[in-house]
Order: sequence, then structure tokens, then C-alpha cells
Amino acid sequence: MHNLASDNDKPINTKIIFGVPEGEDARLLARRAREIMPDDRVLVHVALDDARIAVLEDLLAFFAPDVQVLTLPAWDCLPYDRVSPHGDIVAARVATLTKLMAWEHEKERYPRILITSVNAALQRVMPRETLREASFSASVGAQINLDHMNLFLTQNGYVRNDTVRETGDYAIRGGIVDIFPAGYEKPVRLDLFGDEVETIKTFDPLTQRTENTLKSISLQPATEFFLNDDSISRFRSGYREAFGVVQKNDPLYEAVTEGRRYNGMEHWLSLFYERMDTIFDYASDAAILFDHHALDSYNERLVQIRDFYDARVTLEKSAMEREKKQGKGTLSGTVYHPLPVYTMYIEEEEWGTLVENAHSLSPFKPPEGVHAPDEGAKKGRDFVDIRSLPDGDVFAELKLHMTAQIAAKKQAVVAAYSDGSRTRLKGLMESAGIKDIVDVNDARDLKKVKPHQIALCVLALEHGFVAPDMAVLSEQDILGDRLARKAKKSRKADNFLTEVSSLDEGDLVVHVDHGIGRFIALETVDAAGTQYDCLKIEYAGGDRLYVPVVNLDVLSRFGSDEGTTQLDKLGGAGWQARKAKAKKNLMEIADKLLGIAASRQLKKADQLQVSPELYNEFCARFPYAETEDQERSINSVLEGLAGTYPMDHLVCGDVGFGKTEVALRAAYVAAMSGVQVAIAVPTTLLARQHYNNFQKRFAGMGIQIEQLSRMVSAKDADRAKKGMADGSVQIVIGTHAIFSKNVRFHNLGLL
Repeated sequence: MHNLASDNDKPINTKIIFGVPEGEDARLLARRAREIMPDDRVLVHVALDDARIAVLEDLLAFFAPDVQVLTLPAWDCLPYDRVSPHGDIVAARVATLTKLMAWEHEKERYPRILITSVNAALQRVMPRETLREASFSASVGAQINLDHMNLFLTQNGYVRNDTVRETGDYAIRGGIVDIFPAGYEKPVRLDLFGDEVETIKTFDPLTQRTENTLKSISLQPATEFFLNDDSISRFRSGYREAFGVVQKNDPLYEAVTEGRRYNGMEHWLSLFYERMDTIFDYASDAAILFDHHALDSYNERLVQIRDFYDARVTLEKSAMEREKKQGKGTLSGTVYHPLPVYTMYIEEEEWGTLVENAHSLSPFKPPEGVHAPDEGAKKGRDFVDIRSLPDGDVFAELKLHMTAQIAAKKQAVVAAYSDGSRTRLKGLMESAGIKDIVDVNDARDLKKVKPHQIALCVLALEHGFVAPDMAVLSEQDILGDRLARKAKKSRKADNFLTEVSSLDEGDLVVHVDHGIGRFIALETVDAAGTQYDCLKIEYAGGDRLYVPVVNLDVLSRFGSDEGTTQLDKLGGAGWQARKAKAKKNLMEIADKLLGIAASRQLKKADQLQVSPELYNEFCARFPYAETEDQERSINSVLEGLAGTYPMDHLVCGDVGFGKTEVALRAAYVAAMSGVQVAIAVPTTLLARQHYNNFQKRFAGMGIQIEQLSRMVSAKDADRAKKGMADGSVQIVIGTHAIFSKNVRFHNLGLL
């Protein structure tokens, strides 16, 4: 049994299906979907994350082209954030929910799978009844009421623009209606004669030229909530009930009251409805499967959500206290009032009931003595041992391996990353004397491959697998890891349509020489016998400035609250004065920074360094190749540690760029040099993740590592504090708890 223990409730037990590595999992999903098809049931698979959703979608398209697959992505923003999820993701979620309801009433039966992630599955969704009633359809030859259509679009999250380019945009120009419906790959254009629909065609959002003809369209909401009279009234009363008297300058409450969209309002989604549903309500009586470790990921995610909620509550209390002291009510507009976790997310007890009959997939064999379902598949052959030999012949070994698999009556498949790599791989295999190679596109072609032939396909499979009836090798298994090079991004003028399309009429922009203006439209201007595409910018007093798109780099989007911002006067001294003041302030800041840097240079600090042999041994535990930026950052930090004065480094990088590895190496050098290391992180979840990572990397090195946060028991916290004070703990990882007054370090050398 797989146990997922929660803090407050009994463990969640799910049965495990063993012997299901990546690749075989897609084949298992397809088989299960076909098995439950006669009962008209849907298979729901909860993947670890959105990356796994994409992989499974590709694998199912190859191994099971007959299976209908829907995906439900998670929001691309943090819980209790101030920003909204991306419109395309919201549209995809609504389209999936709508399709799930449509599946219930389809007469034709076929295998159906819904793939979602842990983050998406534990988040509540809009009620089925509400979504079922929110629809608008039009077909060629039918009559439509433009006023009713305009009202539907406005109330269901569509935004009226002059030009339709993104999901959720619409435009009405006389008898022509352009819409980019949720769930559609391209926008559509309705040509009306009076109230009758003459034609419906898709069109290219960049060129605006029509393409394919459609017989009908069905419009779904572009957002997960509606701004009609009922939902606004429900939000207002729910907001007051949850947070008490509303201050006059609460921007969220004011926006909803006026029927306007407000950035980040999705995080109060439950206030728009009397109740919320779960994804399992849309797929009732579904068979549920989980990725390996997905149930553990649920527990981690819920802890993270609670951390974000607690942080918001703390900030809310401190902001309200400051407001009381000032007595002016000036801060209430910036106060974030968070909804309790249970209103937006599924907590343990309900989650345990929903997944009570679920199965988890494991890539491993069942432990000895355990009787459990076993698909009998395992990870495939990796030729790393042959590649590491000076005279190793990978393709000779590949030939032997494939011959053995065919002799064992398994279908032999080699998966390449792309069409180009498939062509190269085929040439290399044929040069090595491997014959009877057949190109295949999906499982339908696989059925036509003869037993003695090797199928060569394009499939983004990281590692191959061996099942009772099939042996799959990936390109990475044969040739090793790929070296992916990212092309440098450049801002080209010929891409201006994509750039300008991110601006809406009325948006504020900043010109480097003229200051804050308002974007009006994109216009073509005749100058000296030549036509130029220009952005028309309006300034105070009605002055206009035309900026050619080739000079787009002189403009930037205004990044602050637009509500109280005044436009600059074209040619006026205000903007230049503000620029001069900003430059003066920057010079003052720079002067202070130089002073701090100079005083640091005059101070003495211990040189922290370790022998190259020991350091290289530690680095060898890093399973990846360092990127150029990562290596540069590591070397810079190590040089600072080895200096004779105190160092101060800021390492910036996106998620997955390798910042943790920089910290690991710095911590190793410091700890091995005899000083203590403190690592401060913002959440308890990160504290636990870093603690586990550090424990693995420092295993067997005699360095004591402890964790300090509110999730650590009082006994363990006391032990950690004593160790920090007497020097027996070399590295401590914690939240703001490490800055408590009762925390003492014996010899802190690196923070």
C-alpha cells in the first residue's frame, strides 16, 4: 500500500500498479480507457506537473491515436497571487470542462482520457450547472441578435478591441463580427446580412486574412467567472461577510461593483458562486490513476498553499494595524484579504474521499513478498557503459541488443527526438550494419511492421522501456544527453505586429524622451512619399506623437497603477525634471553603494577555500553539466569567498536555472573551511526541499545539517539551536526563524 500521511487526518491509501515506467504508462492508460469504455466511463490521470501532461499527451498520440485525450492545466500563477492566470490557460481550462460535460451526452462511445496535474486537480473549479447555461452558438443561415451576442461576450470574459489577435478578444464592425473563442486555435469571422449569418470563416490573427470556412461555432466563456448582476451581488455580499466593512478605496471591490475586470481577481473565484465543484464532479464515476509520487506532491502542494495563505494573513494584520495607527484609511486599498484555503482548494479529508479508489503507478518491481498488480515493464537499456569506454562501439552493442529483443519476440522500437535526428540516427544505424529499419508515425504504423524489422519513430521519450511485448530505446539511451543551445533573443522590427498586439487602446506607455503618454492606435502615415506604420501616442492637452514601429525600442509599457497617473505634456519640462531628479537619486544611491563597497574592502575576512581534490569530488555528485552562466556565477562566488574582505553576491535566475547548485558549492567551501553556514528561505516548503537536497549532496562528509522552521518539532528545533550555538551544526536551513532573538551562532561565516 502507498501511504500519504497528512498532519491532521488518517493516511490516504491507494493501490499501486508496479512495473510502469515512462512510455509504458501511456500504453497502460490507453488499455484502461478501452476497458472502461463499455461502461461510458472516463479515465482521469493525475500527472506530477504540467511537463508530465505534455509528455503523456505526446505518448498517447503515438501509442493510442484512437483515444480521445483532454488536458486540464493548472493556473500559471502562485496561490494567493496579485496577478491573474494567463488568458490562454484559462480558456483551455474552460474548454476542457465544457468538453467533459459534452462527453456525457454523446451517443458514440470511444476511449476517453482526461490528463491533469496535481496542482490543477486540487483546485476547485466553477460549478457544472453554471457552465452548462453559459453558451452561445451561431451557424450559417441562422438568425442572431447582435445585442444579445454582445452582452454574452461582455459578461463571459471577452474583451472588445479594434483588432482581434488573442484568445478572448472580439470586435464588431457593422455586419462583421470577429471573435477569438475559448478553445479555438484561430479566431473566427462572422459575416452578417442583417441578422442572418452568411459565412463563418477562420482567419490569421497577424494578417487578418480569412482562411477556412466553418458551418457553425459554439462560444464558451473566456474566463472562469462571470460579471453579471447575480455574480456581482453574490461577490459583494460574500466579500463583506468574509472581511467585514469594506473601505472606500478597495480597488478589487470597486472593480467588481462596477462590472470591471481586475488583475488577480481569480483568486477570489469562490465568491462569485454559491458553491464550487471539483474536476472529479465533471468526470463522475471516473477511474483515477496517479503518477509515481503524485500523491506525495499533493501533500507538498497543500503545505505550500497554506504557507502562502499564512503569509497573506500576516501581511493583512500588519497593514491593518498600520492603518489604525495612521487613522486615515490610506492603506486599505493595498491590503490583500485572502480567502481561507478550503474555499479554493481541496483539503485532506475531502481529497481522501475523492481518490479513495485510485491507483498509483510505479516504475519499479513490487517488493519481495508483496502481491500487487505488475505490468512487467522496466526501464530500457542505457548504453552509458559502452559510451564510457575509450574504444566502445555503441552501435555494435545496439545491434546485438536489438537482435536479442527480436529473438525474445518483442517489437523493437527506436525513438528519436525530431525528424532530423531520426534521419541522422537511421544513417548511423545502417552504417553499423543494422538493417530492416522502418519509419513509423504512430501505433497504426507499428502494426504493419514485421517481427524482424526495427521501427524508427519520432517520440520525445527521455529513456526507453522494456515491456513483455515491446522494447523501446530512446536516442538519449544510445547517444547520451543532448546539449540544448538556446538562441539569443533579439527584438526585431519585422516582428512588430506581435509586439504591438500586446498593447490595447488606452494603455499607458513611456517614451524615453517625452515621458508618459497614452497609446491610441496603430496608423499608417505618409511622409516624404513613403508610408510608415506608426504608433499614435496621445499626451496632455491632446498633443499627438507618431512613433514608427522600427523605433519601438524607445517605448516601454507603464508598469504602475494607471488609475491616478497623469499624462506628460509633449515638449514640457516635467518629464525632463523627473528624469533629472531620478538620475540625481541614482547618483546618491550609487555614492552610498560605493561607500559600502569601499568600507568592505578595508575590512578583513577569513579566506574560505578548500583543496581542488576535495572540491572536485563534491562537484562530481552534481548529475548535470553546468551551463556557462551557472559556471560563471559559481566561479565568481568562490573567488569572493577566497578573498580577504567580506563579500556580497546577488545571483539571479529563473526557476530551474541552477541557483541552488551555486549555494550548495558555496556552502561546501564555507563548511569545509570551518565556519557555519545559514541558508534563509521564504517558505517552510522550500526549507524542507533544500534540507533534503543538502542532506543528499553532503551524505557521508561528516557535516551536520539541521532545519529550522515552524514545521520542525520543538525538540528538533531545540537540538538545532544548541548545535548552532556550540558549533556542532555546520549548516542550518530555515525560514525567518533563524533570525529569532534566541538563535546564536558559534562562528557564522556565510549567510
